[in-house]
Amino acid sequence: MLLTWIAEVADEPLVLEPADRQVEWETNTWWLSAEVEDRRSLSVSEVVTAFERTASALRARIRELGFPGVATFYVWHDDVAGQLRCSTGSVPPDELPFGGSYVPSYDLGSVVEGFLADSSPGVITLSDSDELQNSEQIEAEPEIAAFPVWVSSVGPASPGSDLSARTRRGGR
Repeated sequence: MLLTWIAEVADEPLVLEPADRQVEWETNTWWLSAEVEDRRSLSVSEVVTAFERTASALRARIRELGFPGVATFYVWHDDVAGQLRCSTGSVPPDELPFGGSYVPSYDLGSVVEGFLADSSPGVITLSDSDELQNSEQIEAEPEIAAFPVWVSSVGPASPGSDLSARTRRGGR
């Protein structure tokens, strides 16, 4: 089912409205999940190929719509929710609408691998070494490490920029 849902993203409603990024986010963002058994039956390459096909279909669709600007299709693993998420926005890869730190990447395999390897999707456990030592640590907001986000330029004016080691802050 996951591969079907990924393919269907290319045909879902699509809004590219640089003046209203909230409408873009609400319309273009998809949450994709799979049961543990389904995850085990899929390979990283199958899922990567499905997302690459979707990006290609979105690129053609955006061209047909006549949208002249920058557009990025992007995918990330939300490990808290146990989902792969994807969206399309009228922004370059280094300006995605996340509230936390992220690292734009061209390596979709590592994003998908983390999702497929998650044996307890949506469940966060603390190991003994992660237990909090005192109440001050409980009150302090933990710093969240930058997470990888696969990016694919799908707009005609999208730059082919070098994203190798840049990290951005942006609204997750």
